[in-house]
Amino acid sequence: MDEKKEHMYFHDHGDGHVHSHELPEHGHGHTHTQTKAVINRLSRAIGHLESVKRMVETGRDCTEVLVQLAAVRSALNSTAKVILKDHLEHCIAGAGDGDLKQLSALNEAIDKFMN
Repeated sequence: MDEKKEHMYFHDHGDGHVHSHELPEHGHGHTHTQTKAVINRLSRAIGHLESVKRMVETGRDCTEVLVQLAAVRSALNSTAKVILKDHLEHCIAGAGDGDLKQLSALNEAIDKFMN
């Protein structure tokens, strides 16, 4: 039985409204060597972000909050690098010659990540 998984991309333009877009299907499974490391990194980033949320709720100094947000962003960027490297090594490198569809999808994902 095929189970269709929904992939969504959420973003906020800074106006307080979060928009979502459905991501295109990518046509391959996600058996990567770094999955456990990525999950661990994301779990730590989530915990860190929750503590930043508590800092805001308790009225901590804005400069302290900004420093901690920078640390969370750095952790997410580092995690994204691991995902990108793993994807390049296990999906793009293994793609057939001339498989521009996967390269196009990767370029689109990188564009969204960088914005």
